[in-house]
Amino acid sequence: AAEEAGRGRAMALLLCLGLTAALARGCLHCHGNFSDKFSFYRHHVNLKSWWVGDIPVSGSLLSDWSQDTMKELHLAIPAEITREKLNQVANAVYQRMDQLYQGKMYFPGYFPNELRAIFREQVHLIQNAIIESRIDCQRHCGIFQYETISCTNCTDSHVVCFGYNCESSAQWEKAVQGLLQYINKWHKMDTNTSLISPSFTCLEPPHLANLTLENASECLTQH
Repeated sequence: AAEEAGRGRAMALLLCLGLTAALARGCLHCHGNFSDKFSFYRHHVNLKSWWVGDIPVSGSLLSDWSQDTMKELHLAIPAEITREKLNQVANAVYQRMDQLYQGKMYFPGYFPNELRAIFREQVHLIQNAIIESRIDCQRHCGIFQYETISCTNCTDSHVVCFGYNCESSAQWEKAVQGLLQYINKWHKMDTNTSLISPSFTCLEPPHLANLTLENASECLTQH
């Protein structure tokens, strides 16, 4: 049973990756308060350190925040985050930044080091937020989608994924049939073609009668 569940999780992850694979980008700049907040942080950076050398370093960290976030996410799935999670990440970052700016002048090196620490925490929060939403998909049975914001251009988007949490063989068969229909639509196949590409013939209707989670997982992970 544990092995079967493991195969199911692997299948769900592969489907998420396969259906929506893309390079990840930064996200915080899509939040409504980002421009005002970081404009304030940049303009007041010269008041935060006793050492003049900290000022250009800190200013560069703030100016390159979004670009550096894009480089550090290192996700193999698209950076598409729900509005709720984006708000949570943004509020956590702003809270730490505001606390840092409430202090007076800091000793040399302290302020840029704190900025780097907040930056790293922000990256982890964004990574976790995106991945958690994908994992939540596994609580569903079959094709599922949720509304997001695309971090590439800050427009409304949605993520389509496949959940393996089916309670019966009938639900699982229906879920796989829904997957086949989605793939057909995704590839814009016409009615004269096969139901699915040859590499997925193990999931065509003749094979669905005795379909189990284990052999469906094997089929998908082998192709």
